[in-house]
Amino acid sequence: MRARARDTTVLTVGAALNGLLAYVLFSLTTRALGAEAAAPVSVLWTYWSFSAAALTFPLQHWIARSVAAHGGEGAVHRALPRIASLVAVTGALAGLVAWLTREALFHRGDAAFPILVGCVTLGAGFVGVVRGGLSARHRFGGVAAVLVAENGSRCVAALALALAGVQSPVAYGICLAGGALVGFLWPSSFRFSRDEARDAADSPLRFVSGAAGGQLIGQAVLVSGPVVLVLSGGSAAQVTALFAGMALFRAPYTFAIGLVSQLTGRLTRLVVEQRYAVWRRLRALVMAAAVVSSAVAAAVGGGAGPFLVRLVFGQEVRIEWFPSMLVGIGSALALVNLVVTIMLLAQGRSVAVARAWVLGSLGGALLFVLVAAQEPMTRTCWAFVAAEGLSFAALTVEELRGWSARRLSSGTGGG
Repeated sequence: MRARARDTTVLTVGAALNGLLAYVLFSLTTRALGAEAAAPVSVLWTYWSFSAAALTFPLQHWIARSVAAHGGEGAVHRALPRIASLVAVTGALAGLVAWLTREALFHRGDAAFPILVGCVTLGAGFVGVVRGGLSARHRFGGVAAVLVAENGSRCVAALALALAGVQSPVAYGICLAGGALVGFLWPSSFRFSRDEARDAADSPLRFVSGAAGGQLIGQAVLVSGPVVLVLSGGSAAQVTALFAGMALFRAPYTFAIGLVSQLTGRLTRLVVEQRYAVWRRLRALVMAAAVVSSAVAAAVGGGAGPFLVRLVFGQEVRIEWFPSMLVGIGSALALVNLVVTIMLLAQGRSVAVARAWVLGSLGGALLFVLVAAQEPMTRTCWAFVAAEGLSFAALTVEELRGWSARRLSSGTGGG
């Protein structure tokens, strides 16, 4: 228990510093370059968040789950060449798409930022393997150190450029892409043994692809509100206000991403050992957390939300209490959805994660169409809540189905 508490504390500090350093990096970049010149770096930053969702998260949790489920690293050792090839192909395709759309995306005709897109993709995959190797071996202090070192190295490099008066967006883009290289400070984390206690029946590529698809859709739901608002006719002031509100209420989710490293292996062992009673208690706790956190988020969002947005982002950035409340509820549900996603990944059902997010996002889109008469800001916020809420329902149903099928196949109804 003492070791678990220590690991949780270390990860908490690491996740908090990681989030803070991310904001520092962006602030350094925009202050050094100015809003206009920093635009291509902002686009690269946005792509980085999606590549982390598509590669870093799935690879980290695949490795942690695989080692816990199979009693050794043999499955990871055998699958890693195929995973590396998948990441390399993804990086090449992402770079090619960025090259073909470079004028629209980066307002530049050279190949610098398309190359950086490819490098960010490779880095996201590499960091996922590093964190996964450390998580699988319960080296959570190392996971926290990687979290801090990745963005810390970027901040140090960006600060050096700013102090030197460098005005090249490409240089700051290199800082962003190069942060993944800190993974080489933990060389043992991406070296896996051939040992394995139990045979691996699941497909690594299927697991990673399902998790990547689900996380990509979930990330899109979480951050795309301002874009949807623009397309639905929202004003520039509303778009800025919604961006600020979603960024503010998304902070706990960003923080939690660094904390869930401990969950995958532990939950996988519950599945392997068929500890149904413990799992039922965990499920009840998650259901209660969904209700309580949504209620708290509604109160904070509707009450203090508008004030907090002005406090953090400036007096000119104003959001009304009702949209702020909806953003708070949707963000709370996103946090619970992260936990249910880890529960499904522990069951080895990553495709179910993707299926649930498809259903949830389609439901949010349908609501967006049905409430067309609503004012654009309110309409967009309702769609966000609907997508997160329906995804929560779908993820929960998939989790229940997974346990039911497992209990039937094992022929036991005990706890």
